[in-house]
Amino acid sequence: MGKITGMTGFGRAERSGTFGTVAVEARSVNGKGLDVRLRLPSGFDAVEPKLRELAKVRFNRGSVSLSLNVTPPEGTQGVHIDEDRLNLYAKAAHRLYEQGAAAPATAGELLALKGVITTEDTEPDLDNAEALQAAALLAAAEALDGLKAARDGEGTALVGVLTGHLDEIEALRAEAASNAEALPDAIKARIKAKFDELLPNGLDPERLEQEAAMLAVKADIREELDRLTAHIEAARALLDGGSPAGRKLDFLAQEFNREANTLCSKSADPALTRTGLALKAAVDRLREQVQNVE
Repeated sequence: MGKITGMTGFGRAERSGTFGTVAVEARSVNGKGLDVRLRLPSGFDAVEPKLRELAKVRFNRGSVSLSLNVTPPEGTQGVHIDEDRLNLYAKAAHRLYEQGAAAPATAGELLALKGVITTEDTEPDLDNAEALQAAALLAAAEALDGLKAARDGEGTALVGVLTGHLDEIEALRAEAASNAEALPDAIKARIKAKFDELLPNGLDPERLEQEAAMLAVKADIREELDRLTAHIEAARALLDGGSPAGRKLDFLAQEFNREANTLCSKSADPALTRTGLALKAAVDRLREQVQNVE
């Protein structure tokens, strides 16, 4: 038996060394195919193909985002004050004060303005750069493993939910079959009552049988019921087979919906119509959850 996996989750990992600390976060949401998006600092172009490959060997579908952040070791960041920008801010603040439009600006307020204080990272040496890239790949692999574990957990929960929806659809299919068995007699009784009301002598018995037979043929839902049974069996087999199964389950959900619509359109009995509408609602719930399956 295979394992059904979901498409949403989160994973995080980090590695530390002489280069500082590299942290990787991996997230994913539903997607028709596999879409890997990377957010990397400068200097990581060389590892981008390897990061994409790490995601591709783990996932078949979903929109996967991989974010990488590096914190340099303490003492390797220099602080720079843009004095020209600071002077411009100070002069503008003084003019506003002289015009009575603002209170005097403090040094702290001026230093907090955008662009006044900047930090400059010292360039790491080659050995540190190589170690940083290696650590980034290790952290990415661990974060993606965490994401995969989260998606596996979602898949386990989805199997229970989807199985419940299939059980409901199967029960409604059986209810529709029971309603359909009584349909010919109900059609015949309805025609007879209508013509007894309209004609003094009612309808000729032979003609009554012919009319009832024609309407019963039009209202026959045995093919729809047989296809529903086949779809239920196919869906259960896909769940047993494991992911990737999302695309096929989505196709089956569309087929379920088509049979439910046809059943409702053929219905000549209020009880069967109610069952058909309940079936459509159950199929909609199935379709909604199928979107989460990888």
